[in-house]
Amino acid sequence: MYICLIELLNNINDMKIRKGKKDDLPVILELIKELADYENALDEVKVTLEQLEDDGFGRHPYYWFLVVEDNNNIIGMSFYYIRYSTWKGKFLHLEDFVVSKKHRRKGIGGALFEATIKIAFEEKLNGMTWQVLDWNTPAINFYKKYKANISSAWLNGKLTKNQLKDLSLKIN
Repeated sequence: MYICLIELLNNINDMKIRKGKKDDLPVILELIKELADYENALDEVKVTLEQLEDDGFGRHPYYWFLVVEDNNNIIGMSFYYIRYSTWKGKFLHLEDFVVSKKHRRKGIGGALFEATIKIAFEEKLNGMTWQVLDWNTPAINFYKKYKANISSAWLNGKLTKNQLKDLSLKIN
């Protein structure tokens, strides 16, 4: 059985994991950008603070997140939502998972990942999904420590907002 890293983390200095709140969003946006920069895709981040506020804290939340704090400073986050599989039912989808560069390799990512696993279990979900870039060996190795299945069989499909607009106009 795994050591409960969450308990371990909460005993290290003033670090703690907690549910995210609206006031955290400016730092969350910075972590999103930090991750995008690491993935060589910073120019692809189009989401705004206002969108994050509306989408996460409006009438119908589309996502939730956990944060890791060190001395009341956010140093990591787990950003997730619930997706539905027509074959298996409800899953937690981990959209973004990042610990600030200077705080990596201290067990913080493991504690945050385990806290996310715990949410999926407590919500009685049928599993947890995420994507990882095929070149991101450190992340792949991290997930394999949890005996995660990393598939190379599925390819991702996507239509952008502009494509949706163009196609919609052609359909009408």
